[in-house]
Amino acid sequence: MNQITIAGHLGADPEVRFTSSGQKVTTLRVAARVRRGGKDETIWWKVTVWGEQFDKMIAYLKKGSPVIVMGELNKPEIFTDREGRPQVSMSITALNLMFSPFGKPEHTGSGHSEGTEKAGGHSESDSMGSFEHASMGQGKADAAFNEDEIPF
Repeated sequence: MNQITIAGHLGADPEVRFTSSGQKVTTLRVAARVRRGGKDETIWWKVTVWGEQFDKMIAYLKKGSPVIVMGELNKPEIFTDREGRPQVSMSITALNLMFSPFGKPEHTGSGHSEGTEKAGGHSESDSMGSFEHASMGQGKADAAFNEDEIPF
């Protein structure tokens, strides 16, 4: 299994549908920025969430919401766009979703807190202004960033 973690913003509200057998499928469209050759580019990801494991969290997501997705990378699909150019569609089957601590919070210092939801449906308290639980919801990360720890 190929696992990937992306951080980005939703390009649309979550879309919920049901299979013919009644299983719930939620689709998220996530835009993630990358820098290539000194230019910022956007890569769009189709994120599939099976079942109801993140329902409590998804209720708070809307277009523009910052999110972190961890999941299984699916085989890229190549298609032709309206102008006849080949395009690549990237998709992930979500194993874990988290509210991103790096997005712009939509509240002012009202003490409102958000949580990360794990695969078991449990929430952990996380204030949007902190770095808590930034790494799979486990422990605190230092606010100081050490470049020697970057894995690339």
